[in-house]
Amino acid sequence: MIAILSTDAQDRRGDTESYKGGASQAPAPRQRKILHVDMDAFYASVEQRDHPELRGKPLAVGYGQARGVVAAASYEARKFGVYSAMPSVTAKRKCPELIFVPPRFDVYRAVSQEIRAIFAEYTPIIEPLSLDEAYLDVTENLPGISIATQIAQEIRAKIRERVHLTASAGISYNKFLAKLASDHRKPDGQFVITPAMGPGFVETLPVKKFHGIGPATAANMNALGIETGLDLRAQTLPFLRQHFGKAGTFYYWISRGIDNRAVQADRIRKSIGAETTFPDDLFTFEAAQTTLQPLIEKVWHYYEGSGLRGRTTTLKIKYADFHQVTRSRTGGTSIGTCAEFEQIGLALLEAIFPVTKGIRLIGITLSSFDEPMLADEQQLRLSL
Repeated sequence: MIAILSTDAQDRRGDTESYKGGASQAPAPRQRKILHVDMDAFYASVEQRDHPELRGKPLAVGYGQARGVVAAASYEARKFGVYSAMPSVTAKRKCPELIFVPPRFDVYRAVSQEIRAIFAEYTPIIEPLSLDEAYLDVTENLPGISIATQIAQEIRAKIRERVHLTASAGISYNKFLAKLASDHRKPDGQFVITPAMGPGFVETLPVKKFHGIGPATAANMNALGIETGLDLRAQTLPFLRQHFGKAGTFYYWISRGIDNRAVQADRIRKSIGAETTFPDDLFTFEAAQTTLQPLIEKVWHYYEGSGLRGRTTTLKIKYADFHQVTRSRTGGTSIGTCAEFEQIGLALLEAIFPVTKGIRLIGITLSSFDEPMLADEQQLRLSL
């Protein structure tokens, strides 16, 4: 599978830039009403919707080869411990009856657009995180509904009626808590965290469940004796900055239920890239060149139609031992033709040979755009 990814100017894993003001920063003066709408097992649910014979069965969207990865798992599969990003061989071992279905990203994108249209009936302030989830600011909304929980109920009902899928929703006064709330009543439910509930809700949660704190950071926190939100809140701002850098300020505030990040309706794309993982390691330039060519064509096809013009080409290589390297080249002017893009990409590729260990993944990216444009509000993933 080849994945085409767009990255945006603000990191979707947690924008710490909003917290540079430090401990003196006060909460935002206007109390927002934020929804986080998350589709339930989106890719797998679309497949079960379109193929009735798969309903009620453990299903994984992905490829069942040795190097395959689960892109999504149905709730029936999750009961066996099968989850997204799990190697296919592990998933099959946990659930021998698991059915693998190749992804249909064109279908998922089309369904995502239908869902996006429902969101747009309520607010233009929509921040997509991926094809299957988004933040909505409904503080001031198009129907003039004063109760955010009612909006969430209506959106979920319309998704069920028009798209024949279920969604879960979190409702709160900021993005961080809305995201936590949407996980609280999955699947097909919703939950609200009010301002009065916020700090108390956070203090009972393990830090590993915080959106914006990944497994490695959670492990580091645990090593420092920080297991829960209450433990995190007990730390001083200098302590968190010392151990976690700029992100420490973000952690300081979310442990108190405070998150002043606005829902960003218009996101500026930083790069367009594609990558693919191989079922067998590559050792020769000829083999690598053959696999790089379709990646170049996919990226160029999207790049050319986007109106963007970039100057930097970046090649990404991941070896069999998971060691990763990147090589980049930036020109004085934007890349104007696919042939030019191909020439640069192949030159970067040729420079890494000969290799002493196999290559398991190759990717290529265009960036340094001269004319930033608004993102199309989705993370694009296309199969070749």
